[in-house]
Amino acid sequence: MKHRVAFRKLGRRTEHRMAMLRTMVTQLIHHERIETTLPKAKELRRIADQAVTLAKQGTLTARRKAQHLIRTDEARHKLFTEMVERYKSREGGYTRILRTQIRRSDGAQLAYIEYVDWEGELRSARPPQKKLASLLPAAAQAAVDGR
Repeated sequence: MKHRVAFRKLGRRTEHRMAMLRTMVTQLIHHERIETTLPKAKELRRIADQAVTLAKQGTLTARRKAQHLIRTDEARHKLFTEMVERYKSREGGYTRILRTQIRRSDGAQLAYIEYVDWEGELRSARPPQKKLASLLPAAAQAAVDGR
């Protein structure tokens, strides 16, 4: 069981792992899709979603925290201008992971990680889900509404 394990270490020391993930999130913002191994993509998803959340906050503190995560000024500018507008109505789930192939040299599972809701995405995003109240039968809905 995976109790009390917060994240994957990816076979690297903390400094190397954080430097690698910072570079990967910068490249993901720049290219909007990258191919990497599945465990790296799953770890990158946490940081990439966190970066978009910081950008949506838009405060000075959030900009400084994003400056710690993202390496280039161009990527930071794209995150705080273009991507904020794209995801202003979305409450989470900014990235998607799609498994692609198995690498021949070492048998690692490869995957694409990409941001959703852009022109070049591999699979279109799902429409917003209906609220739970609209899924209830008519009799239950009337009971909830107090009719």
